[in-house]
Amino acid sequence: MSFVSTPAGTLSRRITSLLIANRGEIAVRIAKTAHALGISTVGVYSEPDADAMHVDAVDVAVALGGATPAESYLRADAIIEIALAHGCQAVHPGYGFLAENADVAQRVADAGLIWVGPTPDQINLLGDKIAAKKAAIAAGVPTAPIIEITDGQLPSDVPMPALVKAAAGGGGRGMRIVRTPDELADAVAGGSREAEASFGDGTVFVEPYIERARHVEVQIIGDMHGNVIHLGERECSIQRRNQKIIEESPSAGITPETRTALCDGAVALAKSVGYHGAGTVEFLVGEDGGVDQINFLEVNTRLQVEHPVTEAVTGVDLVELQLRVAAGEELPISQEFVAARGHAIEVRIVAEDPAAGWLPSTGEITSFDLGGDEADLVRVDTGFRAGAVVSPDYDSMLAKVIAHAPTRAGAAAKLRRALRRSEVTGVTTNIPALVEILGERDYLNAKTPTAYLDEHPDVVTASGPTGDDRLALLLAAVFATERADRAADAVTGFAPSGWRNLRTQGQRQVWRAIDSDVDEPVEFTVCLDAADVLIGPWPTPTDDGTLSADERRRVAVRLLHVEPDRIAIEIDGVRRSVDVISTDDDAVRTRSSAGSIVWQQAPRFVDHDAEVSGGGPISPLPGTVIAVNVEAGQTVDAGEVLMVVEAMKMEHKITAPRPSTVTEVHFDVGGRVDQGTLLVSLAPIESTDD
Repeated sequence: MSFVSTPAGTLSRRITSLLIANRGEIAVRIAKTAHALGISTVGVYSEPDADAMHVDAVDVAVALGGATPAESYLRADAIIEIALAHGCQAVHPGYGFLAENADVAQRVADAGLIWVGPTPDQINLLGDKIAAKKAAIAAGVPTAPIIEITDGQLPSDVPMPALVKAAAGGGGRGMRIVRTPDELADAVAGGSREAEASFGDGTVFVEPYIERARHVEVQIIGDMHGNVIHLGERECSIQRRNQKIIEESPSAGITPETRTALCDGAVALAKSVGYHGAGTVEFLVGEDGGVDQINFLEVNTRLQVEHPVTEAVTGVDLVELQLRVAAGEELPISQEFVAARGHAIEVRIVAEDPAAGWLPSTGEITSFDLGGDEADLVRVDTGFRAGAVVSPDYDSMLAKVIAHAPTRAGAAAKLRRALRRSEVTGVTTNIPALVEILGERDYLNAKTPTAYLDEHPDVVTASGPTGDDRLALLLAAVFATERADRAADAVTGFAPSGWRNLRTQGQRQVWRAIDSDVDEPVEFTVCLDAADVLIGPWPTPTDDGTLSADERRRVAVRLLHVEPDRIAIEIDGVRRSVDVISTDDDAVRTRSSAGSIVWQQAPRFVDHDAEVSGGGPISPLPGTVIAVNVEAGQTVDAGEVLMVVEAMKMEHKITAPRPSTVTEVHFDVGGRVDQGTLLVSLAPIESTDD
């Protein structure tokens, strides 16, 4: 990271040692700036994180024990004791976990430590979205009214569409969009349950919902001397399940008048409460970006995940400013010296499968290389590396990748190229979808309302490189395997695979991308460093015994240069360079400037298992049962919710696949389930149609 120097010089000696009460990329990020300022760091870790990247990033790390957040990173008393025992003067909570907990902030202060963030009173006021909304209205911030829910009584005249929101917390937890009045009760109940589980407060409220809105937020920071500035705005409209995956600064979809209204309103609200520390004031803006449709959402009283894009365009280190303000210094910059230079875009790499409804993916990361040989194009903030385990107990984000360029198009192009050279294996990620989005026409034209992903399903199901780019990756895997087989054959290794002394068909193989269920048949005949290759399903016998028409594509392939980990391959006169890396599970990873794919060769002979009938739905991932809606003997319809499983802080509804009778419920509320575990046994109801 490289930032402009601030005129304040070295940090006040009030903070010489800092406890970082977090994990993952944000703990690594905070440690970098702390060390640059001469501050020593103390970290904490749960049992699964004993060898995590953030533990290596700090000077000393202390075990909290346990696996879940409640057993580890949410143990405020233990964290305070560790800070005191190791001579720390301050605690930085990062984001998530304890970051917006006013009670913890007060306990830190009561222990004589500095809380790197706003005061407990400010966290209480602005962390309650209802109170924050009232404060925003009083400060003249542009916004829409809210409808409070008192004593569980649902209002009867809510204009549609509406948005149910949790009064506490953030990250999209407890949020539900309601489009008809009969959906309101379920939305309130579900939002309240999720809010209670996430924040310990099930209070929800309702406000108007702006269809096809833009999510725009303003970065603010204030000091203890009454100074408050903004550092411009970010747009974070592209979201899944109300959680952001692409953020950028500045927003390309709002007018200058709207920008002024948002930034002035954010500063006015912060000044009205005497805010100090970093914070973000969030808004919804109409799709056209005009001032006539603005709704204040909330204030996040912490550092945001997406803060790097603001750092990129302003040249300001926000963590440094946080530490200076916490140490009692005045802000080293004033509003007139804040200017946006160029455009920055950040993407969140998450362990989720977009094509499967963004289902989280857990397990061990077997390879982790973001950017590859294009890594110098981008900034990467991460707390993961190869060998790390993605747990269902924590958020699914693996990394943030940020590109900065003079123009938005330039930033998108740099970021897209770096992502195409990236590879993460062992878990499913959203990298192919991000690559597709960054090259998609509407995205490049800044037509990015919050409905973007719903309106562009093709980007969500993107599977990586296509056409001859994909073919080059496949054939590199084929011929790398061919060469490895020949090298390992001590008897006939001199001859190509499948060699015969009479002319016959070539070698026939079926390959499949590891995250796909589509077969890709290949037939090839090798002659030295050239090959004749047929692509596609080979002819098969028809009912009368003749072969079906051969419609395969014939391509001429030459291997122009071969190294242990790279092949220069020519397909019909076009040369491409492909990296080839064999894995331990009989798979081959291939990577080029077009992207990366992990391939597996299908076995020549397959034993077909007997088809299992009946049964019932299984858990799609490890998690905890938080709701059971059925009991044995109950009849259910197709699509009816049987159970709700929580994993990675999100709820996953388990539904009946067809009309059935429940024969057994295998888990109660609170039960821990593994991926693939049978949750509810069902007996299908036979059709009674005449």
